[in-house]
Amino acid sequence: MSSVERQRDFFDICGRCKIDCCKDARPPISLRREEIIKQYLRTNGIEIRDPFVHGEYVFPREDNEGYCIFFDRKTRRCIIQPVKPETCVAGPITFDVNFEECRIEWYLKMEKICPLAGIIYVNKAEFDKHFETARREILQLLRDLPLNELKIILKREEPDTFKIGDEPIPWDILKFSK
Repeated sequence: MSSVERQRDFFDICGRCKIDCCKDARPPISLRREEIIKQYLRTNGIEIRDPFVHGEYVFPREDNEGYCIFFDRKTRRCIIQPVKPETCVAGPITFDVNFEECRIEWYLKMEKICPLAGIIYVNKAEFDKHFETARREILQLLRDLPLNELKIILKREEPDTFKIGDEPIPWDILKFSK
């Protein structure tokens, strides 16, 4: 799947933004995504030593100031844009999982922390298109992550968001969440 199919290029908006989404973000990386990113780095001759932290869950290493190792502060672009983590593609849409009710809850960041959220929210067609991309990416992440890692990730607070919907957890994800 090409990067155009994964995510519309919002760089015109995100490139001007002064909010640092790529700082202290720690997006979850599944084993599948880790391999995709490593292959992209090799193919493109990008050398980053030990790009991932393997702790309670896997995420991109950060520099001394807490920025994702894949974020180029000069260009304000992700150096792995075509293969970046699912939650980065999905932003400013985020999620939670209600295991008791077997539902995925969808949230949108508030405009004060993500100007892109305000721009897409007022344009229903743009919002719907991005939501479908975000939904597809997040569902893939949920399929790929081990349950213990997902539960750790879900403990991270997502302040300044509001609920935009929920849906039943698809069966192929639900069967692994019990």
